[in-house]
Amino acid sequence: MKNKFTNKPWLTFLSNKYVWVLLFFCIWMIFLDNYSYFNHRILDEQIQDLEENASYYKEEIKKDKENIKQLKNSEQIEKYAREKYYMKKDSEDIYIIEFENDTLKK
Repeated sequence: MKNKFTNKPWLTFLSNKYVWVLLFFCIWMIFLDNYSYFNHRILDEQIQDLEENASYYKEEIKKDKENIKQLKNSEQIEKYAREKYYMKKDSEDIYIIEFENDTLKK
C-alpha cells in the first residue's frame, strides 16, 4: 500500500527541520521574548507620549521666558503683583468682589 501524502509539496516543506526552527524562532520573537513585538509597541506609545510632553513643556518654557522678559520692567512687576498677589500701595484700599453665581473659577 502506497502512502498518498509522500509526493505532496507542502508535506516536504513542513517536514524540513529548518522550517520548524524558523517557525519556532518567529513565535519566540513575536510573543515570548523580552524584546517582543508587543513590548516594542507599548514602548513606542510611551515614547510618543513623552515626546508630546516634551513639546508641551518647550512651549511653556517659551511662554515663561517671555514673562520673565516682561517682568524685568518695574511697571510690569507692579502690575503682576497687584493682579496675582493682591498687593497694594500704603495709601490704597483693595476690595475684592465675588459674586455667588460666578462662572469663572480660580
